[in-house]
Amino acid sequence: MKTKIYSIITILFLSLSISAQVDRTQIPESGPAPKINLGTPKKFTLKNGLQVLVVENHKLPRVSVTLDIDNPPMPKGDKKGIESLLGGMLGTGSTNISKEKFDTEVDYLGANISFGSESAFASSLSKYFPRVLELMADAALNPIFTQEEFDKQIKQSLDAIKSNESSVAAIAGRVDRLLTYGKNHPYGEFTSEKTLKNISLQDVKNLYNKTFKPNNAYLVIIGDVKYKKVKKQIKSLFGKWQKGDILKVDYPEVKNPNSTEINFINMPNAVQSEVAVINAVKLNKNDKDYYAALLANQVLGGGGTGRVFKNLREDKAYTYGAYSGIRADRYASRFKASASVRNMVTDSSVVEFMKEIKKIRTEKVTAKELEIAKAKYVGNFVRNVEKPTTIASYALDILQNNLPKDYYKNYLQNINAVTLEDVQNAAKKYFSYNNTRIVVTGKGIDVLENLEKIGYPIKYFDKEGNPSQKPEMTIPVPKGMTAQNVIDKYIKAIGGKDNIMTIKTVMMTANATIQGTPLVLTSKSAAPNKSSQVVSVMGQVFQKSVFDGEKGYSEARGQRKEMTGKELETAKSKKFIIEDFDYANGELLRIEPINGKKAIVLKHINKEVFYDLNSGLKVKEVKIVKRPDGKEMKIPTLFSDYKEINGIKFPYKIDQKNGPMTLNFVVQEIKINEGVTDEDFK
Repeated sequence: MKTKIYSIITILFLSLSISAQVDRTQIPESGPAPKINLGTPKKFTLKNGLQVLVVENHKLPRVSVTLDIDNPPMPKGDKKGIESLLGGMLGTGSTNISKEKFDTEVDYLGANISFGSESAFASSLSKYFPRVLELMADAALNPIFTQEEFDKQIKQSLDAIKSNESSVAAIAGRVDRLLTYGKNHPYGEFTSEKTLKNISLQDVKNLYNKTFKPNNAYLVIIGDVKYKKVKKQIKSLFGKWQKGDILKVDYPEVKNPNSTEINFINMPNAVQSEVAVINAVKLNKNDKDYYAALLANQVLGGGGTGRVFKNLREDKAYTYGAYSGIRADRYASRFKASASVRNMVTDSSVVEFMKEIKKIRTEKVTAKELEIAKAKYVGNFVRNVEKPTTIASYALDILQNNLPKDYYKNYLQNINAVTLEDVQNAAKKYFSYNNTRIVVTGKGIDVLENLEKIGYPIKYFDKEGNPSQKPEMTIPVPKGMTAQNVIDKYIKAIGGKDNIMTIKTVMMTANATIQGTPLVLTSKSAAPNKSSQVVSVMGQVFQKSVFDGEKGYSEARGQRKEMTGKELETAKSKKFIIEDFDYANGELLRIEPINGKKAIVLKHINKEVFYDLNSGLKVKEVKIVKRPDGKEMKIPTLFSDYKEINGIKFPYKIDQKNGPMTLNFVVQEIKINEGVTDEDFK
């Protein structure tokens, strides 16, 4: 017994010793790809061209059958939606059985039978399968198109459209497809109330007769069947199906924009924005860099380990999830990275998406990232090959995409052969940066101001993808809100009426620079309406304006102008040292965004005043003045960085724009009830 224990201890120490010699800082090399033995479905072709694939699997007493008609996508034009009507009307009985009897028998057999415009599917227990296959074939090849069922399908489709009209995600999806592919490409079309109302019952019949043909179709049967027996039944059920001409379609060229641009769709009801970065690509499964493109996308945004997910969700908390996708398509395809994000971070999300796309194009991914991406595809592939449906779907894929017969046998080998250089080259080729389309669907008033700051040109589109104008950046004033409400909130926000009424004088000095030259603004005021402003440059008075309560003047460059007319009348009418008290009799105009926040705009005589809707603080004034030539000009002033002096808040940052010049004043000192005399107003 002791000998046995000693042996175990010896083996344990040996194993620890060996483990200690392993360099765990190095990523171990991938082993050889596991050998996958894919089964081969049995195949035969009917005289009418229908290709049949049968995969026998007797583990469970179930069978499924899929009919797939492999027509190229066909533009539907002003009758878009007709294909959905056709799919909805198939399976509602046949010329041999009524809809009621068809549905009753399907339910009795515990089967599942469904149809698309160019497809059909059925599944059931194997003992009922002969009858289920018969029902599916009958409904597919001998449809009965009634006006009653047509009207029902139209109503359902119209209801679905109406329910999606306020869905930001639905609108974003349809418009970004239209913008990517164009309205004349089948992938860019979408169903609308207008297109549905163009469709007649005869149109549906014509579409069926044009597209439902066997010589471009595949029938796939998987499950507990005997090949010879099912082959005989298929010949009986589908042998008389008449073949026809295979559709040929010419597609318009799918183009990316010449330079990166933002395409904006305004949705006033949006509580979050749908952001998508999209570029059209040409990618087929037999392209040499197909696997590299898949892995590059996996690293960028293929799931929870993707860079955009980690960036926008885990790091920034902008969204619940951010992803990207790319797929091969014989006719047209695209790369798309997207997320639903909070309104206030819409612009930041665009910046982060573009940053990650640029990074994966210009820098190699890490060996660890590539290893994780490969493991994802290897794991999915190995799991899938255990399913009987995989044998058939892979065989069908090879036929439809003209792939080599050993395509899936070499799948893992091809995945593992992708290098870091391959991934970067694929990213450069398929993930555009300088000529990509950034589609943002959201609430313009909340997000456009900051989107404009990114620097990309913005084009505007309506909910149907038509070019439109920039949306109005205002919203109505809430019912019941008055100018008095706004001023009361402002007075409370800066310290309250009682505190403010103790102010007799205010002196403020602020500094700014213009082209490197320092400026000093000295402002003095005395209750109720005396004011003085002096702008000095390098110790010399540059500009001065004074009002002593009865008369006033402005002076600049040695020239003096007396205050007259409306200007004098307005100055005299002021009743409080904090002039906002006077604005209570003003007019509320609108609500609009400023720096990502909403402000309510109040008009008083010759100025518009903006108050933050949440804090109540004044954030902007726009004064309308007349130039020497008689024309009006607007002088905006921004207020921020409020600080408290003697219990009253004052803005310490004041930015004033005058034509092309902006003066950014930073307050240095504020004195209340000191530093001001009558001499200042002479």
